[in-house]
Amino acid sequence: MRAVLDSSKRLDASVRHFLLRVVVRSGLGEHTYVPHTILSGREETATHQDCLDVMDAFFHDAVAELFARTTAGLGLGPRDVDVLVVNVITFHPAPSLASRIVRAHGTRNDVAAYNLTGMGCAAALVAVDLARNAMRARSPRPALALVVSAECIAPNWYKGRNRSMMLGHCLFRCCGSAALLTSDPALRGHAKMELRLMVRATIAGDDDAHSAIVQREDGEGLVGISLSKSLPKVAVRAFAANMKRLAPRILPAMELARFAAVVACQKLLRRGSAASTNKINLKADADHFCLHPGGVAVIDAVKRNMGLEEHNVEPSRMMLHRWGNTSTSSVWYVLSYMEAKGRLNRGDRVLMVTFGSGSATAACGR
Repeated sequence: MRAVLDSSKRLDASVRHFLLRVVVRSGLGEHTYVPHTILSGREETATHQDCLDVMDAFFHDAVAELFARTTAGLGLGPRDVDVLVVNVITFHPAPSLASRIVRAHGTRNDVAAYNLTGMGCAAALVAVDLARNAMRARSPRPALALVVSAECIAPNWYKGRNRSMMLGHCLFRCCGSAALLTSDPALRGHAKMELRLMVRATIAGDDDAHSAIVQREDGEGLVGISLSKSLPKVAVRAFAANMKRLAPRILPAMELARFAAVVACQKLLRRGSAASTNKINLKADADHFCLHPGGVAVIDAVKRNMGLEEHNVEPSRMMLHRWGNTSTSSVWYVLSYMEAKGRLNRGDRVLMVTFGSGSATAACGR
């Protein structure tokens, strides 16, 4: 990234110094991935075909590797897929990216294909929720769903000097993932995880939440993605909105009773807001926390407000260091890190939480 900043003719010394300070504090390591257009010095002149090439490379690697495993182990291939959900936030060509996967991998003509865009980093679990609902609609017939998450930062490389719109250069990176979901009871024994519960909350009606991450033009008419200073606080508020629905459905009755008693006592004694001094103990139900690595400030804010320990958020920090914020696929990389480190045991409960522009999503699996 230093070489990219140094080679830019648009940036003066003060802006370069600002961005380098942000990079150092971002939590990202030196081996994250960016498009070939940036590595070749063409970050400001990326073409539409460049973006398609990046997406095709991600899709081929992720989807082909997934089916190589399932075909060898279970005899499942692209022709067995009933539902396809693709989510890429800021790149939406026509035909859709879902159509490109259908064409490249040869799924059936009756596959239900969906293409999600613009939903931010929360779209990973939004896509899972959509796939689950699509499979439920086919009940009682068992169904197979392919969920593909990726991001392409090439078309949104900001060329101006607005600092809030340049922060994305220091945080967002490229990667992709693919996951196979099924409602077939015969495949239960082969599944790595079971989805127990999915909860979604959208706080986009709030002005701060709506403007926390915005794709817009600057004063010179140059398009980019603006990141607000209020982003960590917005992430916490989105999570709190989610917990109001999630906690009563997953936490033991004793924990809910304890928290309710504390809240009641504090209100009677007028000692302020219970939320500021007491937190629900999410560890009473979840063994692991798979949090979206939106950035160091976001991880710290969520950790503090969820009452978590450092080892609970270590997978998110390591994912951010190795891969950067890869948008929709980030949470899958965190889960993969947990698996690779041997943290996940049979029967463990995992709480997955993603945050996007104006929304939050939580999934509880085991």
